[in-house]
Parts: sequence; C-alpha cells; structure tokens
Amino acid sequence: MLSRRRRQDQDEALKVSKNRCHCIFDAVTVYRCGNRHTDIGGLCTVKMKRIKLVVAYDGTAYCGWQLQPGKPTIEATINDALCNLTGEQITVIGASRTDSGVHAMGNVAVFDTESPIPAEKFCYALNVRLPEDIRIISSEEVPEEFHPRRTISRKTYEYRILNSSIALPVMRLYTHFVYYKLDLDAMRSAASYLVGSHDFTSFCSVKTQTVDNVRTIYDIDISRQGDIITISVTGNGFLYNMVRIIAGTLMDAGRGLYPPERVGEILYARDRQLAGPTAPPQGLFLMNIRYECQ
Repeated sequence: MLSRRRRQDQDEALKVSKNRCHCIFDAVTVYRCGNRHTDIGGLCTVKMKRIKLVVAYDGTAYCGWQLQPGKPTIEATINDALCNLTGEQITVIGASRTDSGVHAMGNVAVFDTESPIPAEKFCYALNVRLPEDIRIISSEEVPEEFHPRRTISRKTYEYRILNSSIALPVMRLYTHFVYYKLDLDAMRSAASYLVGSHDFTSFCSVKTQTVDNVRTIYDIDISRQGDIITISVTGNGFLYNMVRIIAGTLMDAGRGLYPPERVGEILYARDRQLAGPTAPPQGLFLMNIRYECQ
C-alpha cells in the first residue's frame, strides 16, 4: 500500500497537470513517450507546448477562415485534422481571419497540445489529413505567451488584377478581371497618400468593430507583369476589407475617375462612402506575416 505522503504527492500531480500522461515515470517511459516530463510522486506529468503553423490555402471553396456553424471554413478544417491526429480537442488561433474566397500563402495559426509529436513534424502529419487546397508550410514550437494577433507584426497582402481585353477562365478564381486600361503611374501616385499612420475609417467596411481605426502602412508597391497588375500592401494591421477597398479606390484612380490627390482627401474625410468599391475577394492573397520577436 502507498504511504500517506505518496498518496498526497500523487494527488498533487493531478492538480499540477490537467491532462497527465497515463504512465509511470521512468527512463523507459520518457524515451518511448518523448514528452517533456516532471517527476512528481512517481507520476509522469506532461507540459503543454504551443505550436506555430504557417498555412497556405486556396480560399475558393471556403467561407473564410473563421468558424461558422454549418459552413466549411479553413479554421474548422484544420481543427478537425488536429483532433484526428492528436486525439485532443484543439482549436487553433489564427493571425488573420480572411474572408470567403480570399487566398493565403502564409497565414499563421497557433495551438496548444501535449502530443509527443515533434513540433517540426506537425506540418507533415497534418498535410496527409488535410484536403489539397490547404497546406501547412511549416510548424515550430514557440513560447507559450506568443499570440499571432497580439504580437507585433508586419503583414503583406497582394491584390492581383487581370488587366486585358479578354478574361482567362483559368485565372478567374485568382485575379479580378478588369478590361479597361489602368494607369499605373496614377495608381502609384494615389497610393503614396496612404503610406504612414492614418485613421483608415474611409477604407474599412461599416461592419468593422474596432475602437481605433488607426493603422500604419509601411509600403504600397504596384507592378505589372504581362497582363497581371499586382498591388502589394505591407502594414502593421488591417481593418475589415481594408486592402480590398484600397485596391478598388486605386483602380478608380487608375481609370481616371478622379486625380491621385483625391485619395488623400478621401483618407482625411473618414467617410467610407467617398472611397472606391470593395474589390472582389478572389484577387486577394495574404502573402506573409513577419513577427518582430522572430
């Protein structure tokens, strides 16, 4: 029979770890399990670890990133794959909650797990459980205090426009087709008024639920390769539909609906009705998120 002290130690172990390993702590167990352990009263207690995922996806078939009851989303699909892999009930935290039809080359998500799977192997284990339109580019362990939305970062989005007289069917899900000529010099001049820290109320949807609409745009680059015009925007954060409204406004300037300096007036008016239309979602790509701490 166990001594009273031994029983107390084991009871304490249960309090320390909500989800402890179901094994006795010894050298063989540690080798077999591979988890980080703490020896408390002869029991094996597992420490949770936080895993960061870099996620790429084709958003065509999904109703955006965020969970929505009864609808297919990127987040729900990844959650299901993680639960299947680990046997744990896991919900990821995403850095950017992209809209329906929006794509990503480098969104970021984190989750907590006590799985013995090495952090760098999660990408491979998940990819065989995910549909072909979602891929985990990389996985790594990060400090438990790392949060993908609260940690200081720079996000880069691209908006892609097919600017030609005839639409190409194979590009219809990954570009916005525009048949009229766009003046890139006018678009670049208009974009210059948006660089810096500003209140972007004019460039966000009325559905935006934020107290502070000030954001910083570090750079806007507009380039053309063949019939594809790319608007690349890097900032410290973006309001709801902000990049798509910027793209719609710059296209209006590019087609000559108003002079470039009008964009500065629109910005300072803080009136959504003055800005251009919200460009369609299929042309938008979240390219990468770079964190200051990394």
